[in-house]
Amino acid sequence: MAMKIRLARGGGKKRPFYSIVAADSRMPRDGRFIEKLGTYNPLLPKGSEDRVIIDVEKAKAWIAKGAQPTDRVQRMLETAGVIAKKVRANLKKGEPGEAAKKRVEEKAAKAAAPVDEAPAEVAAEETVAE
Repeated sequence: MAMKIRLARGGGKKRPFYSIVAADSRMPRDGRFIEKLGTYNPLLPKGSEDRVIIDVEKAKAWIAKGAQPTDRVQRMLETAGVIAKKVRANLKKGEPGEAAKKRVEEKAAKAAAPVDEAPAEVAAEETVAE
């Protein structure tokens, strides 16, 4: 039986509220769980202490039993000091997407083209005026 520590969604439409639960990974997201470990309310401001409430002792016990936290819950547990912070290298963080790269290339081509054409046009006009 693969155990997970994960979020179970509650609340109404456009008003999310999550319970942090220990559940069998085969159960539905909002379905049957074994134990509730805490709550997460994303509508509260980031600095609020009521935003994430975790029973640290229960979480440690489940991790000792082999329960795997999901990515989001793992970050919450790291913040709470239950598990050691994992070093993450987001290599693509500052890199623009393909569409943005194309726009930059087109803009550079456009900027370069009129500069080259303008002196030729001015020279042609000068010869006509003479």
